Amino acid sequence: MNKNTEFKPYIPAEKVTPELTVTSVIMGCILAVIFGAANAYLGLRVGMTVSASIPAAVISMGVIRVILRRNSILESNMVQTIGSAGESLAAGAIFTMPALFLWAEEGLTSKPGIVEITLIALCGGILGVLFMVPLRNALIVKEHATLLYPEGTACADVLLAGEEGGANASTVFSGMGLAAIFKFVVDGLKLLPADVSAAFKSFKGEIGMEVYPALLGVGYIVGPKIASYMFTGSLIGWMVIIPLICLFGPDTWMYPAAEGTTISQLYANGGAAAIWSTYVKYIGAGAIATGGIISLIKSLPLIVTTFRDSMKSMKGSKNTSTERTAQNLPMQFILLGVIAMVFIIWIVPAIPVTLLGACIIVVFGFFFATVSSRMVGLVGSSNNPVSGMAIATLLIATFAIKSSGKTGIDGMTAAIAVGSVICIIAAIAGDTSQDLKTGYLLGATPKKQQMGEMLGVVVSGFAIGGVLYLLDAAWGYGTAEIPAPQAQLMKMIVEGIMGGNLPWGLVFVGVFLAICLEILRIPVMPFAIGLYLPIYLNATIMIGGIVRGLLDRRKGVDEKTKTAQVTDGTLYCAGMIAGEGLVGILLAIFAVVGISLDMSGVVNLGNIGGVVLMIIMILSLLKFSIWRKKKA
Repeated sequence: MNKNTEFKPYIPAEKVTPELTVTSVIMGCILAVIFGAANAYLGLRVGMTVSASIPAAVISMGVIRVILRRNSILESNMVQTIGSAGESLAAGAIFTMPALFLWAEEGLTSKPGIVEITLIALCGGILGVLFMVPLRNALIVKEHATLLYPEGTACADVLLAGEEGGANASTVFSGMGLAAIFKFVVDGLKLLPADVSAAFKSFKGEIGMEVYPALLGVGYIVGPKIASYMFTGSLIGWMVIIPLICLFGPDTWMYPAAEGTTISQLYANGGAAAIWSTYVKYIGAGAIATGGIISLIKSLPLIVTTFRDSMKSMKGSKNTSTERTAQNLPMQFILLGVIAMVFIIWIVPAIPVTLLGACIIVVFGFFFATVSSRMVGLVGSSNNPVSGMAIATLLIATFAIKSSGKTGIDGMTAAIAVGSVICIIAAIAGDTSQDLKTGYLLGATPKKQQMGEMLGVVVSGFAIGGVLYLLDAAWGYGTAEIPAPQAQLMKMIVEGIMGGNLPWGLVFVGVFLAICLEILRIPVMPFAIGLYLPIYLNATIMIGGIVRGLLDRRKGVDEKTKTAQVTDGTLYCAGMIAGEGLVGILLAIFAVVGISLDMSGVVNLGNIGGVVLMIIMILSLLKFSIWRKKKA
């Protein structure tokens, strides 16, 4: 018997309940902008984003059930479908597009216009949704028992446990509120230092932490294992490589060459951070690029088989059923949409490609969308090698553009634009497949979900340009406030191929360090990210990981209670990330209009104040996880 005929969703096909309502659309659009902006800020600070599906789901349940006194699980599902699109589109955009701003700062080109950014984001986002529609029957329905889609299934479980929706929503809102206060005290009023550090001048090492709730939340969500790999990368960089550079070359000239400056002078003027930005960052970049390529190579057999199996499944999965739970957007609409996107990509000046080039982008995009959609079903969104795909796309695009005769800044901006479209396609396709899995389990109408997903893409696509411009105007990319690590990496790769002006010696040190880690079966990417980012970020992420590890290892607590408490902690941390991101956007607005709330000249609590605030943040996390009193 066909397994698919045995499956019955929570809401039967013959039952019609509210889904794409005015309430769900308004709430979904608001959350798409909020989580999109918050994740853009987070990704530009630490180089990673977090899923918004479950926080959006619990917020929608809290509002719809508790405030509006309505009970429609499919309406709540629609809110999270629309809302999660903002996070995925932001993830795809921030990894590449800030490189265009960085080149503008260097005087090589003008800044991209908001219209151009919006069109690139919309092209990638809409194509990501459109490509997933014909794959739905093949991946979600036909292989329901095989492809589990962990995040999509978890989101369905949260929505099904809707009786606790109000309490869970309060956890998210509490995290947002408290994190907003913490962030405002540190970066708004500047009563506390953002960094608490200790320099070991005897051997030139340095260690420290950033006092930010979002970093603590990221560490808790990724867990102790990943956090420890990242922190180890930072320790190697700041407590091993930097001291070695200072020990063996104090009187040698700075490399990359800066006439008249020695390494000892560089350290005297800027401390360990100056050595890190001049040397270690390039080693980390080489390690990250190699890690991305290694993950792609290791995934190649799976990529080939998943693409082949998806194409085979599509041939025999045409669903002619008229049931509500089997209705997709019509194929004519899909084809017209794809053709329209091809022409927009061809016409938009920001993507200087021919019509053939636009078609090639769409072909590559469909391939990566198919791979992304199936792989998130097997290994989850967090293990989807989107960064590896982005690096591979940039390598191919840059070599192709260079061989066509387009070199210099024009070729580099074209490569970034092409990479942006394909990166967004892969990110949105993965998110759409998770959402459609949630809807399949709950009994949602696929066509309405696909419309909701496109709506979320359009709303967040229009918002992302404004967010990128706002953050650039407030602080500028590549600064301490907004380091934009992923975009800097993509910029380095494109410059290295197009102009050959990278310090290749340092890059290759990172390459072979990554190969050694792979031989030892140590995960390369988290270690390399730790090496590439400042130790202050990763130390705080490590603290969050330690808190999560201690909670996971408690004895005398049954698994059900432990799981519920860990979930509460995850929701609180997701709220903290969103809260800090929103205050970060607010402070950027203040910086642009010239409003200063700096009180550091009046009151400054110093490093001890920073340590005390970190302890308070940890206690608040424990309060909303293991110390929270549940209602019967």
